[in-house]
Amino acid sequence: MSRIKTTLSALAETNRKGLIPFITAGDPSPEMTVPLMHALVAGGADIIELGVPFSDPMADGPVIQRASERALANGVGLRHVLNFVREFRVTNQTTPVVLMGYANPIEHMGINAFIQTAKEVGVDGVLVVDYPPEECLEFASTMKENGLDPIFLLAPTSTEERTEEVGKVASGYVYYVSLKGVTGSGHLDLEGVAAKIPAIKKHVQVPVGVGFGIRDAATAKAIASVSDAVVIGSRIIQELENTPRERAVQAVQDFIAGIRKALDE
Repeated sequence: MSRIKTTLSALAETNRKGLIPFITAGDPSPEMTVPLMHALVAGGADIIELGVPFSDPMADGPVIQRASERALANGVGLRHVLNFVREFRVTNQTTPVVLMGYANPIEHMGINAFIQTAKEVGVDGVLVVDYPPEECLEFASTMKENGLDPIFLLAPTSTEERTEEVGKVASGYVYYVSLKGVTGSGHLDLEGVAAKIPAIKKHVQVPVGVGFGIRDAATAKAIASVSDAVVIGSRIIQELENTPRERAVQAVQDFIAGIRKALDE
């Protein structure tokens, strides 16, 4: 059983909801990435989504785009991200880590080389934003053969047919995008999310995490009431942008602890 499945199953057994924070690897500096990962865990994260910097992050809003630009300016690429996971695993063997990014860096490295290295360093899942399920059956199959979970996005515009396709190949969890648009944008439509989750679960056997637009404890708690997990990213990046660097790691831990407290109330 994968670390992701173990973690989410344990949460479900105790009626708790998963907390999945996102940070961009290499932002605000390469040396802060692993301390930030540990701070997320200390604050109550169940799974970490670690963004792979990319020059054209089409699904990301301006906040995460800025984070990617800073990380790229710091010279951080896919191999550095894999090394961050390796370093994190020296002292944390239990918290699942999901890499989130785009196809280009993976294909540049080579799909098989990427999967083997990801397995070796302790990655648990990979979400490739621009890999639709019908076009990456071989990738998903190879991932699963190596004990890694291929994770897919669904959106308010996803058809029943697309949801079925995702249900056939996804493992770990499915990431439901709560609004139309990019990360960090728009007004959260709780009623729309609540209506969509049962339709997803008709075809998807893995837990459903919801992200995009979750900005504080109140919205996280509201989303958790209708989903299995909440994903929060842009708001954490803003915390890093608005806090002096020497206090940033603690500020992120405190922010996540507030979200965790709200989810557990």
